[in-house]
Amino acid sequence: MSPDLPLRGLADDLAGRSDDALTALLIARPDLASPPPRGTGVLAQRALSAASVALAGEGLDLLAVAVLEAFLDAADALGERKELLGPVGRDEIVQRIGKRALRADVDARIETLVTRGLLWGTGPAKRGKYAHWIGGAHLPAALPWRAHNLLGPISGLDPTEIRERIESVDDRPRELLTTLAQGSALGRSRDAAPDADPAAPVPTLLSLGLLARIDEQTVELPPQVGQVLRGEPPLVTRTLREPALTDQDGPGRFDASAVDAAGAGEVLELLRHAGDLIDALGSAPAAMLRSGGLGIRELRRLAKTTALSVTRVGMLVEVLAKQRLLDAGPPDSAQHDYLAEDVFAPTTAVDAWAHQGTDRRWLGMARAWLELPRRPWQIGDTDRDGNTLAALSAELFDATAAASRRMILAPLADAAPAHPVTAESLTAVLGWRHPRQLRRMNLNTVSQTLREATELGLVAHGSLTTAGRLLLAAAPDDDAPSDVLTAMTGSLPELIDYFLVQADLTVVVPGPLEPDTADRLRLLADLESGGAASMYRVTDDSVRRALDTGRSSAEISAFLQEHSRTPVPQSMSYLIDDVARRHGTLRAGVASSFIRCDDTATLTEVLRSDAAADLALRALAPTVAVSAAPLRDVIDRLQAAGFAPAGEDSSGALIDLRSRGVRVPARGAASSPAPRRSAIGPGQAQAVVSRMRTADRAAGPIAATAAASGASAVEGETVSTLIQLALRTGRRLRIGYVDAQGAASRHVLHARSLAAGQLVADEEGGDEELRFPLHRITRVELL
Repeated sequence: MSPDLPLRGLADDLAGRSDDALTALLIARPDLASPPPRGTGVLAQRALSAASVALAGEGLDLLAVAVLEAFLDAADALGERKELLGPVGRDEIVQRIGKRALRADVDARIETLVTRGLLWGTGPAKRGKYAHWIGGAHLPAALPWRAHNLLGPISGLDPTEIRERIESVDDRPRELLTTLAQGSALGRSRDAAPDADPAAPVPTLLSLGLLARIDEQTVELPPQVGQVLRGEPPLVTRTLREPALTDQDGPGRFDASAVDAAGAGEVLELLRHAGDLIDALGSAPAAMLRSGGLGIRELRRLAKTTALSVTRVGMLVEVLAKQRLLDAGPPDSAQHDYLAEDVFAPTTAVDAWAHQGTDRRWLGMARAWLELPRRPWQIGDTDRDGNTLAALSAELFDATAAASRRMILAPLADAAPAHPVTAESLTAVLGWRHPRQLRRMNLNTVSQTLREATELGLVAHGSLTTAGRLLLAAAPDDDAPSDVLTAMTGSLPELIDYFLVQADLTVVVPGPLEPDTADRLRLLADLESGGAASMYRVTDDSVRRALDTGRSSAEISAFLQEHSRTPVPQSMSYLIDDVARRHGTLRAGVASSFIRCDDTATLTEVLRSDAAADLALRALAPTVAVSAAPLRDVIDRLQAAGFAPAGEDSSGALIDLRSRGVRVPARGAASSPAPRRSAIGPGQAQAVVSRMRTADRAAGPIAATAAASGASAVEGETVSTLIQLALRTGRRLRIGYVDAQGAASRHVLHARSLAAGQLVADEEGGDEELRFPLHRITRVELL
């Protein structure tokens, strides 16, 4: 110990740091730069505050926390804590950590703490490096826990030994441990005092190291014990080295191209399911809850309609709503009556999105998921009050969700490509890198995030895909990063324009179809099984659907013959011709509506049906009847009665009877959630440092020569003379100034002109063309 060393303050240390060092400090702790501090003294005051120190602790890994605990433990040994802690030497820190970490790693963490302004050097420096360090009184706020758990009695045990100690205690102490593991790690008890009955549960656990004493009435559950009790991947503190994420030296289990192909396959399914969900909501919009969300009952209805799971539908709803492809609002379709004014339905932006390339739709879905302020996998869970969490609800909002999502995926970028990473090993690494997030980054959170990333094609076979790796490294403000789009295009299989028509009236598609071909095939046939290779089935209803769009049987047959790699079987041709022969013999048009049919027997059958009474049909001629009902209602009612009418316009041409579905007005793109503390770039940090240097110079001591020359006198001639001298020589000025409100300030300026009783100057590192009336200048000094 070296208590005789000077207790140098952080303000003195920051004033002596280089501009690059101050820039690094602001980048590491961006909360210090907002608003820009006026001088290094103000910067030091902010850096020493408890709130700022706690924020700085979020970026510390487990070894850095251990170094911090060792420093605080050594500082406690010096006696009563004061405003400054220390000084503590390097050997004292290394001694407390022992052989659990390499000395080079310990030195690197000390340097990290110094860079972030949590520690600073004192005493003599050798080659610019100090051997002793000082900390502020609020330094413990940087720890993720209250006790020194990385130096405690169980810090040298492995998880198996900790589990054995837990099993060795009685039921009552074990219940106490379980309660602390499921809730807050802090507990209050009168038995926490050193003189308590040693047979009581709390003293028993304290003696075994399964609890740590904070004070005479407070104990804390060590994180190592909590992880074991919760069944989480254990926090290993016997060695303070980072756990292995994967076997970096061994061969990958998968080829990189296989990983990319698997991710692309997941994306194709995701986009198809997104289209199905959009169609389902277009046909039957979902009611909005009073709280503004999409209820679990509606999600189950949509899941049944689309043949998807509720979890899948919930994620799709969140991602599509983030892109403003789904939204709540009044429907713009008058085809349906809704009980609620506002419904969840596709927006008008959906139609343009559907015609975008697959790579751009993939990028939009992935970007939206990364920026979501909610966790879709929590939909359907219950909150503390027992209420079910709905999709798109305010109760599900979490400003940290997007940052946590990137935090979970970040270690995968450090792993070798195509090397699988398990959720357990990833959870262990996250616990080491972010010990403050130990309870948040649990196994369930990590597993669910990996599952969602896999469904979005960012992760496949436990490894980041090429597109996922590039997307995580892309600039957040780049809407269409070219390298990401190139990787996505390269991962996706090439589009084909052919299929195989089978004799059993099925159509096999051995790959992703071109958009136009796919649209025409979906119109003619119903999807039976999706995937990389999909199968469609042609039925009477599907052929009638194609005929309803105005296509003839000849056009449908020509489409099949053009794109089928196998001969179109006779059974398919017979089906198309048979449906076409019956389709369109009955024509409905707008009169408000009319029905015409060349076959008088068919029209007679219509007039005798129940549909005639419902539609109030009236015969005008043997082949013509009229109705007051709208055309859409006439078509639907006749189809329900078993007829196959075709719609026509006033010229007699067939019209497309397909419903485009309900749409709500599209609003602007959703904004990304503001992070809890905004990061700043090197350029911004350098600008703040420049302002601080200027403020330091303005607040510096008055030069003796300036005072002797009368520079401090409020004499117009003297002030003017010094300003004129600065204009001629280009020297800087430091002035004292009192504004109209009587507030005094000091400035370092580059004089530009002197006229009309005003000094026009640029403030160093600040604003330009500032005007200072001469009668308010109290002091002028040449620098």
